[in-house]
Amino acid sequence: MLFPNPLFWCCAISALAVDQVTKFWVIAHLQNLQSVPVWAGVFHLTYATNDGAAFSFLTGQVDVLKWVSFWVSAILIWLGWHWRRWHNLEQIGYGLILGGALGNGIDRFAYGYVVDFLHLKLIKFPIFNFADVSINLGLGCLLLCLWWEQKRR
Repeated sequence: MLFPNPLFWCCAISALAVDQVTKFWVIAHLQNLQSVPVWAGVFHLTYATNDGAAFSFLTGQVDVLKWVSFWVSAILIWLGWHWRRWHNLEQIGYGLILGGALGNGIDRFAYGYVVDFLHLKLIKFPIFNFADVSINLGLGCLLLCLWWEQKRR
């Protein structure tokens, strides 16, 4: 096959593009910690920076996290190109994880932190971004694949 796992590449590029375009918009239009209600008290766009991982885990460990992002991305790119053809849901899952890892990795290398802005105020959830959403959706897809595989056996 000339271009293995096409859905993987499409999902990775799409996730990365959405993440980077939205972060570019947020940086250009919102000042640090300015919050703009989309649905007052429920969902806001709030500019924030995070030099850690999810939920501020490993705060201040930017050098470690940027290389983790780099190596996760490099391994997924290699697997996407050289590995056997994945099933569609696997391609979507791995592609979303790659897009998210690249998106947050770019931030870590360029700024020394990750730009977050999606703020669910209703449940006091930590502020996050589309790269985080992509990674979590990708993990969900892979868990669903595992569940289906176990059920099939």
